[in-house]
Amino acid sequence: MTILITGASGFIGRHLCAHLTANEQPVLALLRQPAQLPALRQQVDSLGGQGHLIQALSGELTQPGLGLAHPLPRLTAIVHLGARFAWRLDRASAQATNVAGSLAVTELARQQGCRLLFVSGFMLENQAHLATHGVDLERPERTDWDQVYRRVGVYEASKLEAAARVRARVAEQGLDAIEIQPALVAGHSDTGDLDPAQPLYNLIDNLARGRLALVPGTPQHWLPLVAVDHLSALIARAAVAHRPPAKLLALDPATPSLQAMLAQMADLLARPAPKRHLPLPLLAALLKLPGLPRLMNTAPESLHFIQPTRFDTAITDAFLREEGLSRPDINQVIRASTLHYKTHDKAWKQSRCQDPGGLARPG
Repeated sequence: MTILITGASGFIGRHLCAHLTANEQPVLALLRQPAQLPALRQQVDSLGGQGHLIQALSGELTQPGLGLAHPLPRLTAIVHLGARFAWRLDRASAQATNVAGSLAVTELARQQGCRLLFVSGFMLENQAHLATHGVDLERPERTDWDQVYRRVGVYEASKLEAAARVRARVAEQGLDAIEIQPALVAGHSDTGDLDPAQPLYNLIDNLARGRLALVPGTPQHWLPLVAVDHLSALIARAAVAHRPPAKLLALDPATPSLQAMLAQMADLLARPAPKRHLPLPLLAALLKLPGLPRLMNTAPESLHFIQPTRFDTAITDAFLREEGLSRPDINQVIRASTLHYKTHDKAWKQSRCQDPGGLARPG
């Protein structure tokens, strides 16, 4: 039994590899540069996995047929985590990786006759958001994708388009597929391990450096979270479960409001907690001014994920009960993630040594 993972060297991928190999599950990692394998194995070992159970497969999401030069062993499942993530992406490169690459992985699953676990995002369950921007997930050909890319930004639009087109392909070909829809990924529930490339890390960093004088949104707005170790366990179980649901929303409904979450983080960082709110439309307008996104270290696209919408997790809750899984305490996850930042961010520690009183807050 072998599981192929795209994006294995990323934050979620490393933790998933650690979870699978700790349970003696062999992993085949699709890597653009197979020479990265020793580093990946070392990272997986440090996370409690068994790196020697990982083998590299040379391939690239943007290449025809994924650029695979050799026949594959029989696969149990393919976990598609690979994606091009960044704010202010250009549309062509985002579509080449996130849309065309996802369809190529779907085709490989068809050829292999194995299960596909396609990792999308929680915003696909925000029906009001999708309707506002004219996204028709059931009939992607009816969606004005040019409009969607303009309105929500290239990264989110490419993920929405990828999900819509993969869903259509899965339905057309009757594939065994499960869509995993994670919220914003937080650190490990015990160690707090959180990659600097993750948006939550950026949020903590902004708070630590005094860039968050106001809370974006209203008291009802929140930023849904999921611990990376819980997400890994959920994906691993879904890969081998007998009859899992077609969609699993990986989101902790107990995530506090953004204001409450920032207050917890601020207390751990010995920073003043922002109390007043800044309406999101006003913040979005400010971020259109030249230079402000860089000054505030905030991308306009990121604002779409801060919202008042609450989600129905009943299907995922039932699956967790059936598989004997439980969500870690999300407040402990927030605490662990913040303490990991506080301990490991060198620039933050240096600034505290130079200015024990903390950085001056703007405004």
